[in-house]
Amino acid sequence: MAETVETGRITTDIPARLDRLPWARWHWLVVIGLGTVWILDGLEVTIVGSMSDALKPASTGLGMNSSQIGFAGAAYVAGACIGALFFGQLTDRFGRKKLFLVTLGVYTVATVLTAFSMNPTWYFAARFLTGTGIGGEYAAINSAIDELIPAAFRGRVDVAINGSFWVGAAAGSLLTIPLLDPNIVNPAWGWRIAFGLGAVLAVGILIVRRNVPESPRWLFIHGREDEGEEIVRDIEQTVSDETGSPLDPVEETITIRQRRSIGMVEIARTVFALYPKRTVLCFSLFVGQAFLYNAFFFTYGDTLSTFFDVKQTGWYLAIFAVSNFAGALLLSPLFDRVGRVKMISGTYILSGVLLAAAGIVLGDLDAVSLTVFGAVIFFFASAGASAAYLTASEVFPMETRALCIAFFYAIGTAVGGITGPLLFGKLIDNASADKDITAIAIGYFIGAALMVAGGLVEAVLGVKAEGESLENIATPLTAQEA
Repeated sequence: MAETVETGRITTDIPARLDRLPWARWHWLVVIGLGTVWILDGLEVTIVGSMSDALKPASTGLGMNSSQIGFAGAAYVAGACIGALFFGQLTDRFGRKKLFLVTLGVYTVATVLTAFSMNPTWYFAARFLTGTGIGGEYAAINSAIDELIPAAFRGRVDVAINGSFWVGAAAGSLLTIPLLDPNIVNPAWGWRIAFGLGAVLAVGILIVRRNVPESPRWLFIHGREDEGEEIVRDIEQTVSDETGSPLDPVEETITIRQRRSIGMVEIARTVFALYPKRTVLCFSLFVGQAFLYNAFFFTYGDTLSTFFDVKQTGWYLAIFAVSNFAGALLLSPLFDRVGRVKMISGTYILSGVLLAAAGIVLGDLDAVSLTVFGAVIFFFASAGASAAYLTASEVFPMETRALCIAFFYAIGTAVGGITGPLLFGKLIDNASADKDITAIAIGYFIGAALMVAGGLVEAVLGVKAEGESLENIATPLTAQEA
């Protein structure tokens, strides 16, 4: 294709200049403008989990059963997989900024449509479209964040931002408490208002996000080095003014062949032929965390109401969410200090072992003790799961970054994230008659095995990326050719 031919050859110091920057208020703009997408995702998933009972009555909800609620969760995840692949390749082709504005718009419109659902089919379709927006966000946002955050802070920022999913989860859990109280809000309107508020939050994020620049790394590879240079100069001036100190000069440069885009054949060759071990690594990490989270959390509200007759699941989900965010936030600095391999393998294996233990004693637990058990498990699991996205965004060349994130998110989530909610929904339905919660323990054991396997693969194939420039971890394809 014409657009894959060389358009120029340049030597630039832009990556080194971005990586040597000290942390400043400007970087918080990036974190707030881009990282808040996970808050939206957490809000969405938690509202669905908490709203399971509200969606069941035909008079005030949509007349759905547990299997249909599980199917809605699977539809959301399926949409996220397709959206990640579709928008991921567009992100590498047309730039990070264009796509992280477009995908947020898709999410906003689809969330409004969810609030106006008139029947289960409409609801399933709206959840699917919402998922496509969120999936596209994952690809566009992770690539943009990693290319703008200095190397010394990239691990902790990525893990903490991905963990902010649970800020949205906690907010969604607490939000549903008054909205599901028939003494406060009409049951026919409570769940609709909850979805509508997600769209309001998205509009606020869109306003902030417009001030985040395009990735200079993407610009110079695609023949727009003058724009990239101007953005970096502006960032350097802003950071210097904010810190009150001059910036150190850099000597490290990189020479690359500029091309307007990279063909799909080249991207496939990169993933499967050039970095086969890293491909196995990312697949293992994504499958494990996707099954664990989507199976357990998508249906946790239904588990509490079915087996323990819990009427207000929001309090339990909020405790669970706070533990998850605390784990990602408190453990995130260790991914830069202790290292990626030790932290990822450790959090995956430990959370897997604890989940298996929960499955063994499941029949002896009540709603409170199960939630406490889950909070401990996911304190560690949340940091590891967040690091799966960090790994996929670090270990492949820049030209393929967004699509690689999308690919592993989609494949891993399709294997673990779609089957998980469907399996748990079916297990809950089958066990609901005699309220035997031990019947869903098989789902816990599967999740535990996948997490332990992911941790072992990380221990063997993991990449020591802490403190390293993205270009040193995976040399850009255009630099290899140059």
